[in-house]
Amino acid sequence: MKHFVLGILILGASLSTASAQKNPIIAHRGAWKNTELPQNSIASLNAAISEGVFGSEFDIHLTKDDILVVNHDNDFYGIDIATATYQELLAKKHPNGESIPTAEDFLKEGLKQKKTKLIYELKTNRLGLERTLLAAQKSVELVKKLKGEKMIEYIAFDYDACKKIVELNPKAKVHYLTGNKSPQELKADKMAGADYHFSVYKKNPTWIAELQKLKLKVNAWTVNEEAEMKNLLDQKVDYITTDNPELLAELLKVKK
Repeated sequence: MKHFVLGILILGASLSTASAQKNPIIAHRGAWKNTELPQNSIASLNAAISEGVFGSEFDIHLTKDDILVVNHDNDFYGIDIATATYQELLAKKHPNGESIPTAEDFLKEGLKQKKTKLIYELKTNRLGLERTLLAAQKSVELVKKLKGEKMIEYIAFDYDACKKIVELNPKAKVHYLTGNKSPQELKADKMAGADYHFSVYKKNPTWIAELQKLKLKVNAWTVNEEAEMKNLLDQKVDYITTDNPELLAELLKVKK
């Protein structure tokens, strides 16, 4: 907990110092590494919001009974999400006592504030494309129901799911994760930008500039080392997704 409080103080001071420049920090699965909170928990979401980052990323799965839930892996402490009901998932808890959050409860918590964006990663359903597209449909419906369109941005590895979200809400900001589409393809399919692993940009060294020229956003995941952060900041990417938001904030302060 001492590390958590210190991390918030450091990050807050750094972002305040860097207030004249854009805040590119997206906390990967919330703020968990230095807070010792469970990833993708409501507690880690609130910690990320407290740290003042641009966005907090989280992962969404669809249960057997069509409930959207927040968790990274396909299983929740050994219970397979795709083939389990939500009630069955309640048999397990996070180490901090939280049950697996529904997407609705998670978003309601995040939408209590208007500063940190909610970066909604729709996971590919292991039972097939039909279930993934159903999850995409239910996600758009949920965000509309909660009036969260301005605060929520979507990311996904499944390109058909990305296109489905755009089809259902042409104003939605959708970013593709896999890294196998060129900037021109993303533009043609009305994506908001690329959210690629930093190694993809190294293999395709012109893509960042091409994305910027096309007025598409550039995000890189999951960047935890100082050298990689500096390289991306030098190229003026829009966002960096990281497990180390405090380190990135310190680098931003130095660059100012």
